[in-house]
Amino acid sequence: MKALDRLVRQAQVRGRIPALSAAVHRADRPLWTLAVGAEPEAAFRIGSVTKTFTAVLVMRARDDGLLDLDDPIGRHLDVPAHGDLTIRRLLSHTSGIQREPYGDVWDTLVAPDASRLVADLERAERVLPPARRYHYSNLGVALLGLMVARLRGGTWGEVLAAEVLRPLGLSGTSVARPVSATTGYLVDAYSDAARPESPLDFGAVGPAAQLWSTAADMAKWAAFLADPATVDPAGAVLRPATIDEMSWPVTTTDQGLWAVGFGLGLILVPRGDRVVHVGHDGAMPGFLAGVYGRPRALAGQSGPAGFGAAVLGASGTALETVELPHQLLTAAADGDPAEIAPWTPGEPAPEQYRSVLGRWWGEGFEHIFSWHDGALRARGAGDPVGRPSAAFRPSADNPDILRTVSGREVGELLRLTRDADGRVVRMHWATYRFTRDQQTFEGQSFTV
Repeated sequence: MKALDRLVRQAQVRGRIPALSAAVHRADRPLWTLAVGAEPEAAFRIGSVTKTFTAVLVMRARDDGLLDLDDPIGRHLDVPAHGDLTIRRLLSHTSGIQREPYGDVWDTLVAPDASRLVADLERAERVLPPARRYHYSNLGVALLGLMVARLRGGTWGEVLAAEVLRPLGLSGTSVARPVSATTGYLVDAYSDAARPESPLDFGAVGPAAQLWSTAADMAKWAAFLADPATVDPAGAVLRPATIDEMSWPVTTTDQGLWAVGFGLGLILVPRGDRVVHVGHDGAMPGFLAGVYGRPRALAGQSGPAGFGAAVLGASGTALETVELPHQLLTAAADGDPAEIAPWTPGEPAPEQYRSVLGRWWGEGFEHIFSWHDGALRARGAGDPVGRPSAAFRPSADNPDILRTVSGREVGELLRLTRDADGRVVRMHWATYRFTRDQQTFEGQSFTV
């Protein structure tokens, strides 16, 4: 698309980026890519986008029963200090542990190996109480990477390749610097000079920022984080429900400006009416990266399936790089929207639920219960069009007791009460009474 080309070329000029590579992945279109100052298959450092891979490895271990997110990390990794910090807090950057390993890593550019990183934990500070607030920590994610490696019996890189890179076909992503690697630069603030940065091996902190990758690989990875059911339909890497769990905001990154949230290893960026981009930014000396996808469920099911964008830049200071993925997703969705699937008639509601359909009142508000896509659903009569309805699933042993599986009051029960003829005349949802007419909490009907 010309509009996408123009966005990339504008960013490259405005940011004065020596090399820039961008890609947009979507299931209903061919892969779109554009590189300026580099070959399309060139590899760039992706910095902290690496953290999303480590987070997926942790969640895979959880799903395999090897750990619980509320376990202290000391239960799975022998550490001399901070062993009480939970895996969940380390994943969401709410553990309170200091940002970097002990020492001046970014001054010496010498990262510790695993034994040194662990031994120096006794010198590392807990700069905030656990769960107090968001505080970004490379050290915390490095510990998670060491934990996964120990649980799986290999190095972090070996586990990553076996469990994520090969199953998803991310052949352009690697721990080691590839032959196709681009040079990263510091572009002078007051001239057009660009000085190369030396490649940095991040050692035991690798699970936080080590990887190299291509824009095409990262756009596919972003699409996976946004819509795993489309990109990985067999669930070979992770169940869609687990990605959804990772994408629920645990904290906001700024108390006064609720513009960015953080889940379990994922950054969440609201972009308007029920549109949220999910992914991560990355930085290493000479490089910046932005990798984000747009989940369809959060976009009212109106966006493209398997939709992700990645922008990799060979400049350590051009913030245009990390804003551009969001611009590309918006331009691609608006300029080339997904096809509109026609509505087709479906099966009627089962006989036992037909008397539920229609208007009910609860807490003084009107709700509409309906049957769509094989499930009983409910929404407020005044809800905005884009707000998803609640959906219910019957209990296996009692069809008159249903569990809310999505939307409002998720997890709560809906209980049906029938009259002598079997018609539903009253319901209780999360214990609140629902009736066919508007009533007070004492059960008195409203009459004119």
